[in-house]
Amino acid sequence: MANDTSVHEFVLLGFPTLRRWHLSLFVLILVIYILTLAGNGLIIIIVRVSKQLQTPMYFFLSNLSFLEIWYTTTVIPKMLETFLIARTTICLHCCVVQSFFHFFLGITEFLILSIMSFDRYIAICKPLHYTTIMTKNLCLLLTLGSWSLGFVVIFSQAALILKLPFCAGNTIDHYYCDVGPILKLACADTSLIEFLGLLGTASIIPSSFLFTVVSYIYIISTILRIPSSKGRQKAFSTCASHLTVVTIFYGAVLFMYLKPTAHSSVHSNKVVSVLNTVLTPLLNPFIYTIRNKEVKSALWKAITK
Repeated sequence: MANDTSVHEFVLLGFPTLRRWHLSLFVLILVIYILTLAGNGLIIIIVRVSKQLQTPMYFFLSNLSFLEIWYTTTVIPKMLETFLIARTTICLHCCVVQSFFHFFLGITEFLILSIMSFDRYIAICKPLHYTTIMTKNLCLLLTLGSWSLGFVVIFSQAALILKLPFCAGNTIDHYYCDVGPILKLACADTSLIEFLGLLGTASIIPSSFLFTVVSYIYIISTILRIPSSKGRQKAFSTCASHLTVVTIFYGAVLFMYLKPTAHSSVHSNKVVSVLNTVLTPLLNPFIYTIRNKEVKSALWKAITK
């Protein structure tokens, strides 16, 4: 099948309806990208050098920040190119690699967020057993398991896309290589790839979402049983940042990818996907630092030193 492929590169349309705003959007997205790299990189450094942040919660947070850096890097540089160059091209293999890493990191982020909700559940609902349950070995095992599972779920789909023949045009109506627009250009049956994609998203996204929801049901019920209002406020503040990030991330992704077919229109998804690939990684470091006294204290100590 690969020998019959007549298309060796794709053209990314980006946002053709916003052509008059391309220069302004380029500057805006570039600033956001720089702030995203700086903010998430700063969290990694602070967690690494600060002794008071050597806890499971911040270990998972640094993993999330590391993931966000690469998650945005897979998409934003090519997006910036679409704002400057009218005909932005990407080679076939580069397109599949971009798609693979984008979805691999996205699935991994779901799993990392679920682990963080489990960590908050243990910390609030079983505080006396927290140190014995959330050991370094368990934290490392959960993190490696998340990265490994994300890789396995997406790899088979990417490998099958590489074998597809493409002869139905080479224009992708998106600013990155999303799976749906790629499959619309294939000249072969893509039902297996669509099934694998649906199976992966339908198994990981709802299950991780359900796990997070159940964790927070127990967390909130435990917080409500705390007698003092100060104690309730202190307990809720430890999970408020994570809850905010989960709401934004799940809301955008559930809207985009839980669909029965990969041939759905992507026009409405473009705007929503910007929230997920551009704004959420930017907001994460600010959400986790503005309301977090421990991170602000560690950051201030590092600056003063």
